[in-house]
Amino acid sequence: MSYILYGEAGSGSAPVEMALAEVGAPVGLREVPLEGDHQLRADYRAINPMGRLPTLILPDGTVMTESLAILVTLADIHPGLLPPPGDSGRARALRWMALLAGEFYPQITRWDYPARFGVTPDQHQALKDRAQEMARDVMRVIEAHAGLTGDPASPYLLGTRFSVADLYIAVLSRWAGGRVWTPAHLPRIEALAQAVARRPAIAPLWAKHHMASAT
Repeated sequence: MSYILYGEAGSGSAPVEMALAEVGAPVGLREVPLEGDHQLRADYRAINPMGRLPTLILPDGTVMTESLAILVTLADIHPGLLPPPGDSGRARALRWMALLAGEFYPQITRWDYPARFGVTPDQHQALKDRAQEMARDVMRVIEAHAGLTGDPASPYLLGTRFSVADLYIAVLSRWAGGRVWTPAHLPRIEALAQAVARRPAIAPLWAKHHMASAT
């Protein structure tokens, strides 16, 4: 049996699809266009009550939401996507993934949907600008404190050891204008992103999800 992944190109389903490709797991894709707020429709919210992407259905029928939880679950099912429990590398990876989920992701909602936050239309751009800056502050912390080297020979969060944390950092580094901003301001994260983009199973998905640096 295969996985079923609900998402759209460029959305939070990107790191999940990449993780599945990395381990060669079969997956059926279900498109949920963000344009027109298809994720808020009743049929989708019957699966994911929060009306967000992604949703992953495991082969046994278990419904998974929240990209962090999905990636950790996939790592439990497919050894190698994270270090094992008790390994300090796993603790490091989870630290930065949790920071992104808790502090970066909410700013993207504000960036994408300012009208949902009780401000008048003339305040939308100010809210977007502040959300973008707060999101970038999170990435600056990771750049400075996560132990990234920027060395092409050892580019990942755990040095030479690839993990789903790298997928999460790489994909999210492209959001909220990050395709232009990250290469110009975060050389260590950019080196990580480029290493992820070169992985054979991930390279076509990197293009599909519009992650290439903008020039």
